[in-house]
Amino acid sequence: MTETEQTLSGEQPTVQMFARFASELHEADGVEETVEAVAQFALHAVGCSAASVALIVRGRRPEQMAMTDPGLADLYDAQIAAGAGPLITTIQQEALVTIPDVVTETRWSPAWADQVAAAGYRSAAHLPLSIGRRKAEAVLSLFADRPQAFDRDDLAVAHILARHASVAIAAARNEATLAGAADARKLVGQAQGILMERFDLDADRAFEVLKRYSQDHNRKLRDVADELISTRSLPGRS
Repeated sequence: MTETEQTLSGEQPTVQMFARFASELHEADGVEETVEAVAQFALHAVGCSAASVALIVRGRRPEQMAMTDPGLADLYDAQIAAGAGPLITTIQQEALVTIPDVVTETRWSPAWADQVAAAGYRSAAHLPLSIGRRKAEAVLSLFADRPQAFDRDDLAVAHILARHASVAIAAARNEATLAGAADARKLVGQAQGILMERFDLDADRAFEVLKRYSQDHNRKLRDVADELISTRSLPGRS
């Protein structure tokens, strides 16, 4: 249990606690650890029974990233497969979606309501997270084992948490992108060196060779470079 979780036990989060939480997010190593920290903090800060974070990938499709209850995976999978449910609605409308009582909810299919109730949850709230762009790129979901669990104060705390989470996940994604770009440049540079030495080419000419093989074989430049480094051969050549 982190220091923030210990402090939050049994009391409403304060500005100082959110500041400490922001510091913990900053220290998280990568996107996965960041979203895991968000879910765990939500569990204590809002006083819910379970929390999860889903990132939105290509085609506006949600992808499970972190959850405090593994059983939530089945609820997510069902919504993703059906293309309907509160998670999907949150993504489409880019707005808070609350479910005061699953049993009396009629916006989605009875099968969805039965599945949520069977999992032990009676109310929920889904908040869109904007990560560096206008469109929501993640969803923070909160679940409770009783109806009418989230009052105005709880949702206010959840909105503050969502803002912290949006900034932290965006920063983690950016760091991952930069790290990937640096690795790609390193691989391409090494591959260029191999071609320059083997075929007596200059740097520009060696890069053009890599680029041509990338285009001809419909592969990323870094993948062509990685294969050349590993096999000492370009794709399609012995």
